Amino acid sequence: MTCPEPHVKPETEAGRPTVLVVAGTRPEAVKMLPVIAALRRLSERLATRILSTGQHADLLAQVWDPFGIRPDEDLKVMRQGASLGRLSARVLTAAEDLLARERPAMVLVQGDTTTVAMVALAAYYLGVPVGHVEAGLRTYDVRAPFPEEVNRCLADRVADLHFAPTKQARDNLLAEGIRPEQVHVTGNPVVDALQMTLDKVRDLPLAALGLDGLWDPRRRLVVVTAHRRESLDGTLEAIFGAVASLARRFADEVDVVFPVHPNPGVRAALGPLEGLPNVRLSDPLPYTAFVRLMSEASLILTDSGGIQEEGPTLRVPVLVMRRVTERPEVLGTGWVQLVGTKPARIEAEAARLLEAKGEEPPGASDENPFGDGRSGERIARIVAGFLLGKAGGAQ
Repeated sequence: MTCPEPHVKPETEAGRPTVLVVAGTRPEAVKMLPVIAALRRLSERLATRILSTGQHADLLAQVWDPFGIRPDEDLKVMRQGASLGRLSARVLTAAEDLLARERPAMVLVQGDTTTVAMVALAAYYLGVPVGHVEAGLRTYDVRAPFPEEVNRCLADRVADLHFAPTKQARDNLLAEGIRPEQVHVTGNPVVDALQMTLDKVRDLPLAALGLDGLWDPRRRLVVVTAHRRESLDGTLEAIFGAVASLARRFADEVDVVFPVHPNPGVRAALGPLEGLPNVRLSDPLPYTAFVRLMSEASLILTDSGGIQEEGPTLRVPVLVMRRVTERPEVLGTGWVQLVGTKPARIEAEAARLLEAKGEEPPGASDENPFGDGRSGERIARIVAGFLLGKAGGAQ
């Protein structure tokens, strides 16, 4: 979709178009890390500013602080117990005010959160071009994941540049009528972020990352993450019951570590896991520490989108505790399996992998369908070409 004519004339810094990079949640912060780094390498041609909406303010700081990144602006929109409607309204109005004042040449959003949808919409209203990183993911079920499926569809409808992680994502966009020249297959910058973080933490002592004592390194490690909003109907508690049963079944050889999402609904469902000697419930970990934790795991149980993308690079089996995935490409790698939310199946598949004693899954691939670690560079280069070409500058 082509943006309407700007209602405000874009400002420049020393003659350079300004790109406003937006993040509100931890996954956005992670996946924008390589994009920010690549844009900053183009600083002679582009100015880069960073906006945090504050949707998950503390979790953003955990990601960016180790890399020396600080937001230039923080909307601080989050309020305890805010509904999706109220949060959306706060992001939309605050973003509109900021964009009218800052007048960037382009807004870059990533993924499918409330931040992404509302900032993209605010930019569209003001005629500011939008670039959508991780465009084209689809389940075609507006309730799974909720509300992410609708958020990403909305962002794609108003975006001028679509950075599709895979050919399948590109095909989804083309089937919806997005013009081919607006769609670029770049890979997903989560692979870049994972590789740069592994390089940073691979050889560090566990104590340097705050991980000492979280599990016994002589035992096998199972990492758990779960937070999906659509599972806050009793499903999470049933899933945690399956994890508890698995922990008891392998009590002599396995430790389970679960960095718990701050959502009060998730924490309220933790009952089945409490009090088990080989289960550690922790607060969310800094991204650097969490990457090291995943790299040490024998198995990951998750309902996360990003971890599905990271599993093939980490070469760690991942069981996805969801009914559907918007990342079907990963199911062909051998490293990721969609197991649904039924406790019996989750426990059975996890037990099967643990009983395999570290053998690679059948058909395990050496390649990650989500990229080669250069997605950030591709995205920055395309943004520069779009803005400088539009302004008549050299590319």
